Amino acid sequence: MARAVTLGNGNILVGLDYKGQVRDLYFPHVGHSNHVSGASGSFVHRIGIYVDEKLVWFDDPSWKITVNSDDDAPVGIVHAVNAELEVTLVSTDVVHNEDNIFLRSFILQNDAKEEREIKVFFAQQFRIDESRRGDTGFYDPRVGALIHYKGHTTLLVNAFHKNEQFEDYNIGLFGIEGKEGTYHDASDGVLERNPVEHGSVDSVIGLTVQLKSEAQTTLTYWIACGETIDDVHDLNALVIHKTPEALILTTTKYWNAWMSKNDRDLNILAPELQKLYRRSLATIRVHSDNDGAIIASSDTGMLHHGRDTYSYVWPRDASLIANALDKVGYGDVAERYFTFITSKIDRKGYLHHKYRSDGVLGSSWHPWMIDGRPGLPIQEDETALTLTMLWQHYLISKDIEYLESKYDSFIEPAADFMVEHFESAYGLPSASYDLWEEKYGTSTYTACSVYAALASATQCALLLGKEERARTYSVIAERIQAGILEHLYSEELGMFVKHVKIVDDEIVAVDRTIDMSSFFGPIFFGVIEVGDARVKKSFATIEATLRVDAASAGYVRYQHDNYYTMHETGSPNPWVITTLWVAQYHIMKAKKIGDLKTAYELLEWTCSHASEGGVLSEQMHPQTREHLSTAPLIWSHAEFVVTADAYILKHQELSGA
Repeated sequence: MARAVTLGNGNILVGLDYKGQVRDLYFPHVGHSNHVSGASGSFVHRIGIYVDEKLVWFDDPSWKITVNSDDDAPVGIVHAVNAELEVTLVSTDVVHNEDNIFLRSFILQNDAKEEREIKVFFAQQFRIDESRRGDTGFYDPRVGALIHYKGHTTLLVNAFHKNEQFEDYNIGLFGIEGKEGTYHDASDGVLERNPVEHGSVDSVIGLTVQLKSEAQTTLTYWIACGETIDDVHDLNALVIHKTPEALILTTTKYWNAWMSKNDRDLNILAPELQKLYRRSLATIRVHSDNDGAIIASSDTGMLHHGRDTYSYVWPRDASLIANALDKVGYGDVAERYFTFITSKIDRKGYLHHKYRSDGVLGSSWHPWMIDGRPGLPIQEDETALTLTMLWQHYLISKDIEYLESKYDSFIEPAADFMVEHFESAYGLPSASYDLWEEKYGTSTYTACSVYAALASATQCALLLGKEERARTYSVIAERIQAGILEHLYSEELGMFVKHVKIVDDEIVAVDRTIDMSSFFGPIFFGVIEVGDARVKKSFATIEATLRVDAASAGYVRYQHDNYYTMHETGSPNPWVITTLWVAQYHIMKAKKIGDLKTAYELLEWTCSHASEGGVLSEQMHPQTREHLSTAPLIWSHAEFVVTADAYILKHQELSGA
């Protein structure tokens, strides 16, 4: 299930589903150690209302629920109405910007014509450190709260109605020994108050209020996260002393101030585009760990039909996301990422497939043996993009000391690797996996990224007085540029090929699949001018083959793409990324204001596919426009920010503003 809203502070990341229920709770790193969601079972923090001897949880269809987000801050707004129960419950949700606390403030309204007693239940299903073994949950009478802990993770759950703390609770087992979940204990409105349990532990707490007809009251709920019980006791005391409402207010003000760091004039964009721009910035920051990692997505819903999640640092995605942050005024977040990723370089000079946000090597499906031969299980564009975007970071920041600090440890080793990982007979990089992580060979996109990286390394070396290195990098970059234009462009195809396979100095296979990355890579990385006749011809090929002719008329990745494709539709799925690449092409080549029309329409297309809370997915169903794969995908949000920003700047340039 895609996430409707994500909230965080760089240590905690909380994901809410479209029922307003917690599905993800990462701590202490964004993207690593999700203490709620899991591969086996559908873990969730439920909310339920008991009134007139009937209990209804939020996942019941009788609830009409909308989940939204504040325009200028990662603040969740859940509005739930149940006409049958005659109850309305509205929450404002944040992760505190300084302290590791997830806070929810609820307004409960009795919509009936008579006074009633209403009970609100909150049920927690924790899977601490992503394991079902060895958790402990207990009622702590010292603070009147529930505590779940294991190892270095401790989670405190508390709730108040006005100044009255919850008294009803129960702690039990779920998912083992035939236990479905302790939340079932709330079905009669009374909880058993079992004070401790261990193993696969869940819990439920309840608040009871008396409300007159059409009257409202406020309830507050929070989860404090720390290493030890003392840590969460201190955080709990902080919430009680300062009040949840005050902490929510200061968090909102912090994010408003953070958003104001971006001083781009957005007025040229329609209000809904401005809103998505700001929400995209907030979503990117929420997925950026305070220690530098930027994960691809926090959505773990795909675990229920897959082997893993997107909650890793892909150097490709993250470097492009960091570049988006650099371009719009958030170089501090980008710099933390470059510090994180450059320290992961292999001693041979390349970056691996992906990494966990705690810095450990991530899972991979790339083998060390390809077609019976040893081969590196890497995507070389990831190393190349990191070097290229690090140079772009310098061009924006002008921080020569930072660039110099990365030269010996990353820039030179990475550039030297690219010089050595080279097919001299054709002037092309040696084989690696393509950016879609599927094909092994020398792809057009990767070759273009290596050209850009070596061109960037040349500039770095010249700036720092490494003239011999600069000459080497420049010569190889020029040879790669020539090799791309000579060996990867196909007149017959009308564009650049997807990839070639080179074995023993011979091109033994050419993949002529029409691929959007083979169109965009050459112009994005500066291998060829956007006005070149070959680019114009390539775009005509793209338009004829990769544009979706359906309700969602975006662009697919490549011909016959079957990743998450619904085969009854007769078309691969349009992707946000590839569609925005087309918009960027139109912006690049625009010579008058009217030339920007298509780019703007594609920005509107993207916005039309965002959720009410401003979430963009990876891809969409071509007919129903439903979010598919993972949502949010942070690369999608970054491409939207970059495209909107490029549109604004080009419009200003062409209008003389």
